[in-house]
Amino acid sequence: MITLKNVVLRRGAKVILDGASVTLNPGENVGLVGRNGAGKSSLFAMLNGTLHEDGGEFSIPTQWRMAQVAQDMPETEQSATDYVIEGDVVLMAAQAEVTAAEESGDGDRMAHAYMELYDSGAHDSQARAQALILGLGFKVSELDNPVNSFSGGWRMRLQLARALMCPSDLLLLDEPTNHLDLDALVWLEAWLKKYQGTMLVISHDREFLDAVTNVTVHIESAKLTRYGGNYSKFEDLRAEQMALQQTAFSKQQDKIAHLQKFIARFKAKASKAKQAQSRVKALDRMEKIAPLLAEADFTFEFKEPANLPNPMLSMQNAYFGYPPPEGAPEGTPPTVIVQNVSKSVLAGQRIGILGANGQGKSTLVKTVARALTPIEGEMIEGKGLNIGYFAQQE
Repeated sequence: MITLKNVVLRRGAKVILDGASVTLNPGENVGLVGRNGAGKSSLFAMLNGTLHEDGGEFSIPTQWRMAQVAQDMPETEQSATDYVIEGDVVLMAAQAEVTAAEESGDGDRMAHAYMELYDSGAHDSQARAQALILGLGFKVSELDNPVNSFSGGWRMRLQLARALMCPSDLLLLDEPTNHLDLDALVWLEAWLKKYQGTMLVISHDREFLDAVTNVTVHIESAKLTRYGGNYSKFEDLRAEQMALQQTAFSKQQDKIAHLQKFIARFKAKASKAKQAQSRVKALDRMEKIAPLLAEADFTFEFKEPANLPNPMLSMQNAYFGYPPPEGAPEGTPPTVIVQNVSKSVLAGQRIGILGANGQGKSTLVKTVARALTPIEGEMIEGKGLNIGYFAQQE
């Protein structure tokens, strides 16, 4: 098990943990939650050995194998398949031993090395790697493409596949759903539910946390609090805890006020001095309950629109895509991604746009936001329509 007992952890002058204690048992799937800057990634760094505790006791089984998604952008001409296979450190060590054994010419060592290579799963390593790659949304035709040929988001998917390829007893996942579309997210959830080791995951996706975790650890005010259950259960338990804390704090404040009033009234009277002094000692011995403080002073609201046309937007036989690239030969046709769209957007609707990567979701949104113009057909805006747009890269 993983044990933290009165741990102090600092990053420079900033105190991340101060007397924090928690125990995580083998096989638990743990969601690590807390506001941005609370120290979630720093705790991961302590778990993987990048940071060390400044006080207290921290222990993790020395025999545990650990896997974590690398945060750097891979730069290599290796194929996607070969790159992911290298995530299997056991297999890589076995292959290195085979090479060393062959160079030594020692027959016994070679026989043992080849047995270790087989036991490490060399015979099906390509199939295992490609299953991960395809599950995360790549096409069959892309399996042998160089890693450098993919965009940043797709390369980070390969980093995730590489971590999943690594045999592990402890899996650390920091925002693993970034860069994933819906299909890849559903696949990842299913894969993680079958994972046999201990997992810690940081994510802002509450539905993902609900699907893959059964324990939640909350980091707040440099302390760690463990809750049994997924994120939704954590919210319920924390709300109950906060209500109880507020009630207990209010009762204690009433008691303190009553004692202070008695002390102020009778401390100067000789006949009551002993009673007043006993109440002073009672106040000193009292373990004070902390007031309930808001975690963040962040509020957000949408302003009431000055005009609300209905329909807000109407599309008739619209084609969406991109014009020919600059410098293209005359007569080069535009690239059509979404075609023959006839839809209306009504006031008050909440619309989700679903589809695999490359099917035109962003192209459609960019056109509605006026960043692109329709290639063909009509897109009619309601009178006075004001469009807000938060782009993918922002």
